[in-house]
Amino acid sequence: MKRRTILSMEQALSLPYATLRFVHLGWRVIRIESFGSGPGLPGDPNRYIGSVVADDDRRSYFVAPNVGKEAIALNLKDPKGQEVLHRLIRELDADVFCCNTLPSRYEQLGIDYDRLKTAKSDLIWAGISAMGPDYPDIPGYDPALQAMVGYMELTGEADGPPTLAGVPVIDLKAGDEVFAGVCLALAERAETGLGTRIDVSMLQAAASWLITTLPLVDFGCQPNEITRCGNEHRKFIPTNAYPTNDGYIFVAIGSDVQWRRLTESPKFAALAKPGRETNAGRHADREAIHADMRAVTSRFNAGELADDFRKATIPNAAIHTIPQVRALAALADKLTATRLPDGRQVRMQPKAVDLPGSADDFAFPPHYGEHTRSILAEAGLGGDYDSLAQAGIVPAQA
Repeated sequence: MKRRTILSMEQALSLPYATLRFVHLGWRVIRIESFGSGPGLPGDPNRYIGSVVADDDRRSYFVAPNVGKEAIALNLKDPKGQEVLHRLIRELDADVFCCNTLPSRYEQLGIDYDRLKTAKSDLIWAGISAMGPDYPDIPGYDPALQAMVGYMELTGEADGPPTLAGVPVIDLKAGDEVFAGVCLALAERAETGLGTRIDVSMLQAAASWLITTLPLVDFGCQPNEITRCGNEHRKFIPTNAYPTNDGYIFVAIGSDVQWRRLTESPKFAALAKPGRETNAGRHADREAIHADMRAVTSRFNAGELADDFRKATIPNAAIHTIPQVRALAALADKLTATRLPDGRQVRMQPKAVDLPGSADDFAFPPHYGEHTRSILAEAGLGGDYDSLAQAGIVPAQA
C-alpha cells in the first residue's frame, strides 16, 4: 500500500481520531494548529486536558488520538500563511487535506476546497462539522449533538433522566466517516484522476445509526419503543443486566431457539411458562420474565452462570471495568502503545481491525508546532523561515 500524506487542521477528538486511523495504516499525518496572537493557550485545546504525563502541552487526554503524527503551527488568518499552506500541499505532494473548524471560517482561513484544489487539482478535501456546510456557525460538540439527535432520549433508565453515552460516540462516528470517505475517494481518484470534497455532518452521521428506532415512527410505534429502557433490549426478551450473588451478568436472548435452550437448563426451567415460547409472547410478559430472571440469577455467582450460558450457546458477558477490558485475552496482544519521553510504555486502545504488517508502537505525540521548521524546510521554505516568523506566520522557536 502506498504511503499517503495527510495535512490536517485538527483539534478536539473527531478529526484526530480519523487521522489516527491513517497513522495506523502507516501514512504520514501532519497536524496543523493555529498560530498568532490572542488569549488562551496555543493550539488544540485538548493538549491541556487531563493529568500531566509528560509536559503541559501533551496531557493525558491528548495522547492516544495523536500518536505517530507531526505538528506544525501556522497563521492562516494571514494571506502569507495561506500561501505557505499551498506550498506545503504542492511540495509535500499531499493526498488529503482535512479540517474540523466551523464551515463559516473556511474561506476566511483560505482552506475551502475550491481554493486548495488550485494548489493540487487531485486533492481530496474532507471536513467535519456539526451539521454540514448548510449550518456553518454551529459548533460540533459531541454531548450537545447526543442531545440533539436523540441519543440521550434513548439512553438511561426508563424512569430516569436523559443520559449521555459513556463514550463520545458521535465524535468517533464522524471520524470513521472521514476515514471511510477518504479511502473511497482515493479509490475513485485511482480510476478518474480527480480529487473530491467530503463533508461529514456529525448530526447526519449520528442519525444514520438510529436504524432500530427512527423508522418505527412511521409504523405507529408505542412511545416506549423509542425512549429510554435502561439495560433492557426494546425488542428481544429477556435481554438485560441481571444481579448475581457477586455482581452482575449481562444476558441476551435473541431468538426463540435461545429461549428454549435457556429454559432447558435446570436453573431456569421454571421460566418456561405457557405463552412465553415466542418473543411476541415474552414481550407481553416482559416485566414478569425480568423478575423471574433476577430471582434465579441472584442465587448464583456470575462465573457459574456464565459456564451454563456458554454450554447452552446463550450470549452473555461479565460487566467489565476498563482495566479488566485491557486484560482480556482477546485484546491483550492487540493493544497499541507509545512511550513517554522518559521511556515508560503507555498501552492504548487496539486498532479497529487487524492490519497485517502494520506497526503497533507509535511515536509520542509532538509538542505544539514541533516540526514547523523542518517541514517548511522540506517544502523549500527553510531559508524563509526567520522572515516568516518575524511576520507572525510561524512560531520563532519551532
